[in-house]
Amino acid sequence: MRVLVRCCWGPLPGGCGGGGGGGGAGRRPSPQWRSLVGLSGSSGGEDGQGARGREKPPWRVLFFGTDQFARETLRALHAARENKGEELIENLEVVTVPSPSPKRLPVKQYAVQSQLPVYEWPDVGSGEYDVGVVASFGRLLSEALILKFPYGILNVHPSCLPRWRGPAPIIHTVLHGDTVAGVTIMQIRPKRFDVGPILKQETVPVPPKSTTKDLEAVLSRLGANMLISVLKNLPESLNNGRQQPAEGVTHAPKISAATSCIKWEEQTSEQIFRLHRAIGNIIPLQTLWVNSTIKLLDLVEVNSSVLTDPKLTGQAVIPGSVIYHRQSKILLVCCKDGWIGVQSVMLKKTLTATDFYNGYLHPWYQKNSQAQPSQCRFQTLRLPLKKKQKKKIVAMQ
Repeated sequence: MRVLVRCCWGPLPGGCGGGGGGGGAGRRPSPQWRSLVGLSGSSGGEDGQGARGREKPPWRVLFFGTDQFARETLRALHAARENKGEELIENLEVVTVPSPSPKRLPVKQYAVQSQLPVYEWPDVGSGEYDVGVVASFGRLLSEALILKFPYGILNVHPSCLPRWRGPAPIIHTVLHGDTVAGVTIMQIRPKRFDVGPILKQETVPVPPKSTTKDLEAVLSRLGANMLISVLKNLPESLNNGRQQPAEGVTHAPKISAATSCIKWEEQTSEQIFRLHRAIGNIIPLQTLWVNSTIKLLDLVEVNSSVLTDPKLTGQAVIPGSVIYHRQSKILLVCCKDGWIGVQSVMLKKTLTATDFYNGYLHPWYQKNSQAQPSQCRFQTLRLPLKKKQKKKIVAMQ
């Protein structure tokens, strides 16, 4: 849904080049960024006068962000502002979103600690800015807001656009086993996410078995450095922006709680491990054990020597079958093409595989002494359908 913001910024005075590097005071910057994002024909602002800004640094920046990825971008902007010798950023202010838990907003924590002005969306302050910067904000910005900035709003997006447009690009990069990731500095376009012109794009290899958290740390540093590079040559970067290609578009929607439910009959061991690496640190994978939801906390690959155990090869098993392997002290769970290992789970509390066997598996076998091993199973958890999931995993924009 498009979010419209009523801004209280007035027209900027003609001589707004105060501070170092304001040699273009009173002159409009190049309007080419407007044509790049398809906003030509509108001078911006309710008064029709449009925004005016400087032609070179130091810039006045309004930053929009929320999470750990965005925090690294804000940290780089703040460091640039503190570096008086470079004269890249004169003023830096921050917009974040409302949250009942400040701990969930690393950007707000950093801004407060650094004594930066902080506004809570939809309040965007009333100052004078040259350029906006968005990193993992998760809100659609209106055309009216974008036009308030002489150089528009830049987005630090952790993917190689047009691949993985949307709010969860890093999660989907890991989930789909991509071998290459990257960051795109693009210019925001109204009404749609992640479709604006590309100003800078760099790629990095994805190390094998990377988690979302691992990759986020790499891409956040890369994106922060790329943004600073763009800001050093902002007018030139905007004039050299290129449209995104029409081919290769993929989407990275938000992840819901239902995504964490393992489908034993449908998913391979590799798919389950990818899912664990992609979302396990945000929401544990879930399954069903005797009408109770159980969360699988620590997944491990199964050693080939374990798979040759006669206890496994001599039994008829089906996906979801769960067996305790005493020698390695792990739970073995059968999936579509093989087995995964589980070292710990959570029912009412966290249990090791041995604890789960002693407290649940062994008593089940005693109670069902005539049952076949294939009847001792984890089953796919079916969450009730809702018009809107109350719990969404908020991720990158």
